[in-house]
Amino acid sequence: MPRHAVRSVVGGSLGNLVEWYDWYIYSAFSLYFAPSFFPKDDQTAQLLSASIVFAIGFLMRPIGGWLLGVLADRYGRKSALTWSITLMCAGSLIITLTPTYASIGIWAPVLLVVARMAQGLSLGGEFGTAATYLTEIAPPDRRGFWSSFQYVTLIAGQLLALGLLVTLQVFFLTEAQLETWGWRLAFATGALLAIGVFWLRRGIDETPDFVEDVRGGPRKGGVLALLRERPREVALVFGLSIGSNVSFYAFTTYMQKYLVASAGFVKSQASLICSAALLFYVVIQPLLGALSDKIGRKPLLYWCWSGGIIATVPLFTAIGAAGDGFEAFVLICIAYAIISGSSATSAVVKAELFPPHIRALGVGLPYAVSQAIFGGTAESVALSFKQAGMEAGFFYYVTGCMLIALITTLFLPETRWSGSEKAR
Repeated sequence: MPRHAVRSVVGGSLGNLVEWYDWYIYSAFSLYFAPSFFPKDDQTAQLLSASIVFAIGFLMRPIGGWLLGVLADRYGRKSALTWSITLMCAGSLIITLTPTYASIGIWAPVLLVVARMAQGLSLGGEFGTAATYLTEIAPPDRRGFWSSFQYVTLIAGQLLALGLLVTLQVFFLTEAQLETWGWRLAFATGALLAIGVFWLRRGIDETPDFVEDVRGGPRKGGVLALLRERPREVALVFGLSIGSNVSFYAFTTYMQKYLVASAGFVKSQASLICSAALLFYVVIQPLLGALSDKIGRKPLLYWCWSGGIIATVPLFTAIGAAGDGFEAFVLICIAYAIISGSSATSAVVKAELFPPHIRALGVGLPYAVSQAIFGGTAESVALSFKQAGMEAGFFYYVTGCMLIALITTLFLPETRWSGSEKAR
């Protein structure tokens, strides 16, 4: 391990937190800023327009996974992480400063799309590079524990976004103020935090796996090398990501809107419920990551997919009919306990499939492609089912995606004991 491994893990994790905060404030505040960027219509139509832009950002993820993955594998994980935070900062600044639809017409949603494309490019490279970085910087017998902090910070970024929203809702701003200008504070805060993380990431250590690989002489990487050397592993990452992406976005980013539009909670109460449940979600990630270091990665994946297939439809149905906030909170926590079997091991199980010279690309590219196709469209699919009067159809859609991940897991090697060392 490098001399400052703990500092590097903390630095990389905090950077990941800010990246995901910048990404999630879009979803957390979309209930308020949607009228500023789109023509006035019914609320569902505005949310659908905002979610389509959300999905467009995901279309840039494969490009980001490719560009920043190649950068990380050729020039270092540290360099790719620095570029990633720069792109995220630029996107947040654009959203902060863009005038409303009433002021500049069609240019408002156009600039919003440009900003989300920059942020999608950033996140497309962030996942693979951060997963690789945290896995490589950790001791071999603690990779599950340390890499679980990718989702700790990912969820914490969402929690920070929701926490800011709740704070503004309860203590500082009225609904009207949030809709007219208050939402801009969230994006401005994200841009400022990203500037700080830029300097933080410039000081973290490079990973020993990358340094050792470079010392061993040049090894050709890139997409062609990845597909030639590890096509099976690419397919496995893609299949796992279908289930993890759709279930994660269904139970996190879409949940706030589901509580408002379907369960009948007011906006502030929905934000509070989601924030409290996310605290539980954060806490159990390192516990399950550490457990995977003891019993392996696959048992937790089997728990996630089997539990999700059985419980997704009943859980969504029960949440929609929840009589009070505490009941909804408990039900969401049950869902989080199930999908944590995947999220706590997501980084390590993918990174351990690939050798260092194609690891960041191998993790990031198929994951980003899956995000673009399935993760980014989850919210739009949900709202489309709702508009068509078939809301339950989305619950079965999520279940089907988790079934694909379960089938994929059957073909997955147990990477805890054979993955990383064998990949070398």
